[in-house]
Amino acid sequence: MAGALPDGSPVPSDGSLPATATAEVGKNGFAVYVHVPFCASRCGYCDFNTYTASELGGGASRDSYASTVLRELRLARKAINPDKVDTVFFGGGTPTLLSADDLGRILNGIDETWGLAPGAEITTEANPESVDPSYLRTLRRHGFNRISLGMQSAAPTVLRILDRKHTAGRAPQAALEAREAGFEHVNLDLIYGTPGETAEDFDASLRAVIGAGVDHVSAYSLIVEDGTRMAARMRRGEIPYPSDDVAADRYLAAERQLSEAGFGWYEVSNWATSDEARCRHNLLYWTGADWWGLGPGAHSHVGGVRWWNVKHPTAYAQRLEEGVSPGLARELLTSEDRHVEDVMLRVRLREGIGLDRVDQVGAKQALANGLLDVTAYEKGRLELTLRGRLLADAVIRDVVF
Repeated sequence: MAGALPDGSPVPSDGSLPATATAEVGKNGFAVYVHVPFCASRCGYCDFNTYTASELGGGASRDSYASTVLRELRLARKAINPDKVDTVFFGGGTPTLLSADDLGRILNGIDETWGLAPGAEITTEANPESVDPSYLRTLRRHGFNRISLGMQSAAPTVLRILDRKHTAGRAPQAALEAREAGFEHVNLDLIYGTPGETAEDFDASLRAVIGAGVDHVSAYSLIVEDGTRMAARMRRGEIPYPSDDVAADRYLAAERQLSEAGFGWYEVSNWATSDEARCRHNLLYWTGADWWGLGPGAHSHVGGVRWWNVKHPTAYAQRLEEGVSPGLARELLTSEDRHVEDVMLRVRLREGIGLDRVDQVGAKQALANGLLDVTAYEKGRLELTLRGRLLADAVIRDVVF
């Protein structure tokens, strides 16, 4: 959702796709992403396509948002007909600023449009302060079975620098409430490397995550995006820029503590207690599945065609009221484009990628540098070592051909 969008080509007014794209839709899995662009306040590091009430200026309504998304679904039904929906993911923004019943309405609309697969993974993101036990129980009744809570840190000073509004203990408590409400899978997100964060702060965050009894943890190094409040503060010298060395130390601490607690990494930034606890939705992204993105600024991919919706909620709603696709532009990926993206994503997975899919010279150099697992390499697979995970971007750059 972040940053400027590419130019692309026009999207037909009815949102139709080339027959070559729809011929085998869902062959490798099919997912639906629902973007909810509303936030109670803007975090200083965030450049996602999100809006507070003051930023919207009355130009879009939370109350009518579910009905607007359902309009896009009616157009989508005419464009593709997958056999089933394997996963649904509500992201944002803060999806849980909508009522639980509105989220349930959208989910029911997806089921009526394309049909949810038996045992489909249904996830929503949530800020810890935006949910309570009653809300969580209602979500569960509507069929949500996974929740991803934005914890970021257990240190009050770090939360203040990130402009997070919840208290340090709220995220672990919300995770416990989600378990009590019947959620099968619960994730907590962490951000490490924030200016002012100490090693002790991050250790405390890891202990809090483990103590919350979740079965999935995502941990990301802070990235400072141009145009954010945090970037402006750094330019003014109010806070220092993140350190790559500190980020590496934090990652090693995460791997050590999480592995000792029974979590195993399956993607460079993601750990789970079992295969069942892995985020199936993200795995579909990372392994070349098709997905439809609903909502302003949402991206979609079907059969080598990628498109993206207009970004502002008002423009999105206006197009749909007129019966016109909210798609702003699209691009047809070449076989080379798809290969590069496949390598970029699969190298980051624990299972890696076949050596026949990558540049052999680059792979040999990465092996010599201790970035690849020797046993896997001898079996024809490229799989990252722990050091390779720290340098995953460099490995990807060297092995893409």
